[in-house]
Amino acid sequence: MSCRLLISTTSRIVSLSRSGLLSSARLLFDQLPERDTVAWNAMLAAYSGAGHPSHTISLFSAMRTSSSPPDAFSLTSVIAAAADLHDLRTGEMLHSLSLRSGLCASVPVSNCLVDMYGKCSFPSNAKKVFEEIKERNEVSWCSFLHGLVISGLLDEACDVFCNMPMRNLIAWNIMIMGFACSNSPEKSGSLFKDMLKLGFKGDVLTFVSLVNSYAELSDPCFGQMIHALIIQDGWIDAVEVSNSVLSFYARFGHYFDALRIFDSMNTRTHVSWNAMIDVHLRHGDVKGAVGLFWEAPEINIVSWTTMIAGFAQNALGKEALLYFVNMLRNLQIPDDITFGAVLLACATLTVLRNGLMVHGCLVCHGFESFVYVANGLVNMYAKCGDIKSSCKVFDEIIAKDLVSWNAVIFGLAVHGWAQKALKVFEDMISDRVQPDKLTFLGLLMACCHSGLVEQGMGFLSSMNSVHQISPDADHVTCVIDMLGRAGRLREAAILLDYFSDSVKDKHAGYWESLLCASIIHQDVNLAMAIGEQFMNLEPQMETSYVFCCQIYTASVGTGRKQRILGGQWLIGQ
Repeated sequence: MSCRLLISTTSRIVSLSRSGLLSSARLLFDQLPERDTVAWNAMLAAYSGAGHPSHTISLFSAMRTSSSPPDAFSLTSVIAAAADLHDLRTGEMLHSLSLRSGLCASVPVSNCLVDMYGKCSFPSNAKKVFEEIKERNEVSWCSFLHGLVISGLLDEACDVFCNMPMRNLIAWNIMIMGFACSNSPEKSGSLFKDMLKLGFKGDVLTFVSLVNSYAELSDPCFGQMIHALIIQDGWIDAVEVSNSVLSFYARFGHYFDALRIFDSMNTRTHVSWNAMIDVHLRHGDVKGAVGLFWEAPEINIVSWTTMIAGFAQNALGKEALLYFVNMLRNLQIPDDITFGAVLLACATLTVLRNGLMVHGCLVCHGFESFVYVANGLVNMYAKCGDIKSSCKVFDEIIAKDLVSWNAVIFGLAVHGWAQKALKVFEDMISDRVQPDKLTFLGLLMACCHSGLVEQGMGFLSSMNSVHQISPDADHVTCVIDMLGRAGRLREAAILLDYFSDSVKDKHAGYWESLLCASIIHQDVNLAMAIGEQFMNLEPQMETSYVFCCQIYTASVGTGRKQRILGGQWLIGQ
């Protein structure tokens, strides 16, 4: 075959692959009677660029048996393929080949090796290769930085970032993305401000990372400011950015804001449709969500899971189970998030046989070892009345997280197994798991239902003094209920008076709990005082008038004449 014909055919292979005609390019490549290294590289680059890493590695293996030796360009394509597959074994073999052939001295090859080790979560090897590069360029630094970030080594990444001779937008984006993925929106925002001060402007990756990061905050104002900046800089038409903003508003339940974004999108992907379905479900518009679900051009596993989770959160457990069955009939394979949503639906229905069937299904699919699914099982069995199975599943969880501990403590508390709940808490502290507000609410519920007043008061005290957790309305209401049930009304009244001033949330539940206890224990004077406060807090609440009538009935026996008129106490002489 003439050299000129080989060159022209190789050019056609490159042209066809760039036009997306990969099959035609491969057919032309296979028809070549002779192939040189450039021809092999053209096909390797075609597969690599089209996102077919397995084909790239397979073709490279065929090249190794040919008479055409691989060069640096060949290695960059195939090492990148191994990185995309997170195939460490193949990557190490290619590293060994580059050392034997002397191609590791090529900066592009070394850069690809750094990237490969980073993506395969082997940052120590990435560091070794990086340090051996004599003439590092921006790709070298960014590849190493990215490897550290995706390995979760943010402190080391910060050191590398600070030592970079020149920081480009890619480096800034890697750091912003790293802090965004590690639930550190404040640090992401701070980096973004520093970036702007140095004259950089954000791109798609910058804004997607920031919006996703701010979606984890309790206040939407920061995300809304980024949305305004996105519009100002003209990035709102980028579908990835629009999807992130849409998902952000879905997360906060801002129905009309999300609807405006969705209606203004020129291009919608399955992410757009799923986010909009989620918005409707969070807004309680189940009918609208169902309509969008069946209207969507593509229904994938995320779509089904969103519907199942939405039904469960709207207390429509039967509908959630029906969609789960339909999903299986449509040959969609559930994932761990799907099973978590289905288990929540079973928990809301409190029908054990449904939970047992789902448990059997997730075992068949191999998800019983997933912590998220196991936590759902603990909660489901507890809600369905089978606390022994709940504890059994909990004991089998190897890597328990905070949700695991909280789920079993709540389950034990509701079932009256207070001592067991306290023992679980001791084990939790021994495992050095930091409790949160939900942990203490479960403990206080356990003490309340079992009359363990002293232990309950100890937990309330230790929240702030030991764990630096401020009690909120639910904690205080639970403690007041606990003291009220024990007849320690005056202590409850003092506690109520203290927390009604110190806790920001002026919760009517404080007063209602103590009022109930006062009526039960026939402390009419305290009940009258509490009743007045309760009616001032909730003048439109029917319960307050019912309580007042009960107080009136109780007061008749004391010889005092009282009546209620228009929500005001009129005490007769």
